Amino acid sequence: MSSHTLTVGFDLDMTLIDSRPGIKAAYEALAAETGVYVDTDLVVSRLGPPLEEEMAHWFPADAIAEASDRYRAIYPETAITPTTALPGARESVAAVQALGGRAMVVTAKYEPNAKLHLAHLGIEADVLIGGLWAEGKAEALLEHGARIYVGDHTGDVRGAHAANALSVGVTTGPCDEEELRASGAEVILPDLTAFPAWLRTFAAG
Repeated sequence: MSSHTLTVGFDLDMTLIDSRPGIKAAYEALAAETGVYVDTDLVVSRLGPPLEEEMAHWFPADAIAEASDRYRAIYPETAITPTTALPGARESVAAVQALGGRAMVVTAKYEPNAKLHLAHLGIEADVLIGGLWAEGKAEALLEHGARIYVGDHTGDVRGAHAANALSVGVTTGPCDEEELRASGAEVILPDLTAFPAWLRTFAAG
């Protein structure tokens, strides 16, 4: 890959996809199976951090790993079909590629399940890397030379900055414009429908 190739990273949950219905269904199935109460509406209001952090709110410490593994196993049957692409998601990935660039998805989600989402929704990213959160996302962004990282969470802003990438925030997730701006996002868009035009202007600059 040429060092001059434009590489843009995207977060997955609530940036490219609205996974709230699917995640809610997966947690409901897990709660029914284990008998452990989970406030699924609260869960889907704060998506972003790794699964184990959310599980810690509902399961004792010695049960988190097992519950997380079971959730990941339940996920393909319960969470893929209800999940939708957010407006502008496919067009934003395509906009990067139309400029001769590479679009990568870097997410905290378990990579095999993230791959199922992209395939089901026809989002054709060039690279997918899962299991990375906040500053940890810089590992993948630096490896692939990403100049821009797009996300909906303040953790995504931190990841972009740790990789010396431009942070583009979208307000489709749990963090509003004020939170994203306070965390240092250089660009804030209401959603991805505005991204292709912004990207073309950026690339021409």
